[in-house]
Amino acid sequence: MSSPLSHPLVRTFLSSVERRTAALPAVRREELLEDLREEIAAALADDPAQNLAGGFTGGPAEGFAEHPGEDPADHPAEGPTDRPAEGPETDGGAAVGVGEERVRRVLDWIGTPEEIAADALAEESGSLPPEPENVGGTWLTLGLAVLPVPLCLVPGVGIPLGLVAALGALVRLWRSAPWVRREKRQATLFVLSPLVTVPVLAAALSLAFDGISAAAFVASLLMALTLPVIGAARLARSAARLRERAGQGAGR
Repeated sequence: MSSPLSHPLVRTFLSSVERRTAALPAVRREELLEDLREEIAAALADDPAQNLAGGFTGGPAEGFAEHPGEDPADHPAEGPTDRPAEGPETDGGAAVGVGEERVRRVLDWIGTPEEIAADALAEESGSLPPEPENVGGTWLTLGLAVLPVPLCLVPGVGIPLGLVAALGALVRLWRSAPWVRREKRQATLFVLSPLVTVPVLAAALSLAFDGISAAAFVASLLMALTLPVIGAARLARSAARLRERAGQGAGR
């Protein structure tokens, strides 16, 4: 099986981002491309939404895509370089190791090259500058992002408390400086994902075991916690890198 990053759609996607961000400094552009490579590879290697609920297939959060009702046909590629011709084999007949439809969903979930380039260029120009914040503030936001699901286990008031925590997480997320809009949009989908995954998983477990039990409900909550945790981990990594770059700049 070939590497996910060798898929022609991925190569074309990264090349398009690189071309559209030519105005960025070389170091910043390479950092952006490396972040995208890691994100794509991780998403294609581990598909938590597909593993947790059979109704979700493809990208890491197909059920929570940024544009859930859109038909890909409504958004034709801008040019022949943005999307290669479809086909089961490329590069002289070498078989592609990852399903093309799944790759498309992952790339659509990450964002279009235009959106990514616009965010990066705006960030560099100063119109949308991410700024490092103290570690405590970051961890407060991330803690609120993963708290809603565990809070649902509190008898009686668990669900209202979970909704309040989710609202607090989203307010802090969108007011926080360390993340660009693309990261905030993706994190929002992760935070809200239990609204879909918990009912789906509970229904699946009730069908499998002839009725929902307390143990099955708890199991569905724990499995639904996976996506918020993944989203929080990505935000933590991004904020840590921003603090590291700021520290390096201050030391020069």
